[in-house]
Amino acid sequence: MSVSELTQELRGRFAGGVFGRIDRVWLTIAAVMALIAILAPEQFMPSLGFTVDALVQTAPFLLLAIALAAYAKASGSDNIIATAFQGSMGRMIVLAALIGGLSPFCSCGVIPLIAALLSMGVPLAPVMAFWLASPVMDPSMFMLTTATLGLPFAIGKTVAAVGLGLLGGFGTLAITRMGGFADVLRPGIGDGGCGARAVREPKPVRWAFWDEGERRRAFRDDAGKNLLFLGKWLTLAFVLESLMLTYVPAEAIAGLVGGNGIVPVAIATVVGVPAYLNGYAALPVVAGLMQQGMSAGAAMAFLIAGGVSSLPAAIAVFALVRQQVFVTYLGFALAGSMIAGLLWMAVAGSFG
Repeated sequence: MSVSELTQELRGRFAGGVFGRIDRVWLTIAAVMALIAILAPEQFMPSLGFTVDALVQTAPFLLLAIALAAYAKASGSDNIIATAFQGSMGRMIVLAALIGGLSPFCSCGVIPLIAALLSMGVPLAPVMAFWLASPVMDPSMFMLTTATLGLPFAIGKTVAAVGLGLLGGFGTLAITRMGGFADVLRPGIGDGGCGARAVREPKPVRWAFWDEGERRRAFRDDAGKNLLFLGKWLTLAFVLESLMLTYVPAEAIAGLVGGNGIVPVAIATVVGVPAYLNGYAALPVVAGLMQQGMSAGAAMAFLIAGGVSSLPAAIAVFALVRQQVFVTYLGFALAGSMIAGLLWMAVAGSFG
């Protein structure tokens, strides 16, 4: 037996062993927690508690979206939902951006809904518009932003959310028309984006599907698969977030973007994309920094960039879609946040 044949056989045996049967993401989570316990034992329980609390807070959105997606598949109504998004692409993008700017989804809670829409065959352009606009603003965020940073800032952030959705939606449409994004979802996720089975092979709709064994199994299997997939990635993201919040304090991150001018806005945009600040918790931090001289434009860019692509959301997006879609998503987040910050800096300057 040659060395290459022996190596291949050993790899096959390893893949079929205990470790081969355990998902790599769960192994990574266990490894990270083990390292925390060894290197920073005092951080183990805080990280564990933070992860559990974050999952509990995300659970209502996660379970509702998963249940709705599984119901749509089992009942056959996913074809109706996908068909509802057909028609004028421009109208769909505008509507998706407007709805996204007012929807009560956080950057993590919107992930399962996006997965469901893409797997149902909804075109990527309106989905991207909703995806980018949704995490930035919602009714409760608007009220808290008004109380913390003032009504003009809250209105500006709402307009920026819709504008970001329009930028991403029409930008994605242009790329699609040039031949980009032939495949959207990663292999094994959904059924292939715009070519989803819901559109190719429509099934009769049966709203009360639970009296049919095959449809009940379809509901159970689809819900269980999505729950495990999204659950493991969000768990990993929240573990990493707990470490980020502990060893890279929010004040230190936001402190990098103090001052006035274009450079602080650019720094705020770049730092805001990977840095996770809960949208509600970020408001008082940013308000305090603005009192210390942080520009309104940098504050706007930081809040939008952090909201649209926090660390947990970015990890979930990376696991969900193909690399080119992920890079485009981050690109629109960066560009849109930068533009919003610069425009708001000019508008805020005209106020004062």
